[in-house]
Amino acid sequence: MARSVLLVKKADFCYLGTKTIPGDAVKENVSGCSVEEAMRLLGGRWRLLLASFLLDGPKRFNELRRHVPNISQRMLTLDLRALEEAGLVKRTVYPEVPVKVEYSLTVEGERLRKIVSVLQEFGLWLKDKKTATQAPDGPN
Repeated sequence: MARSVLLVKKADFCYLGTKTIPGDAVKENVSGCSVEEAMRLLGGRWRLLLASFLLDGPKRFNELRRHVPNISQRMLTLDLRALEEAGLVKRTVYPEVPVKVEYSLTVEGERLRKIVSVLQEFGLWLKDKKTATQAPDGPN
């Protein structure tokens, strides 16, 4: 029988049961594969989705939350920070009262356009396939 293990990332360490391992070990590219390297950064549930909304232009934090209503504020913050640290998203703070903050894709972040386009095409194919299998059989 398969056993699931809870892996919690805290600061720079991961806690796996009673064993503590450095956080960097979890982020390590094990296979050396370029796909794994990309998935290490973009493989979360929300990151590519956030990038897809930013392809349309700069967005404020709450605009992104409205586009992705099921994302928590904390997860949105963490994912935007990760994309920013990777150089794919730029955070611009305007000196206004109240402070205005916008997120936009960098030149490097624009490279995600191709990936998002392929995923959109694949997603449409999956939706069509699902719809076709759920459709009632026609006359015989």
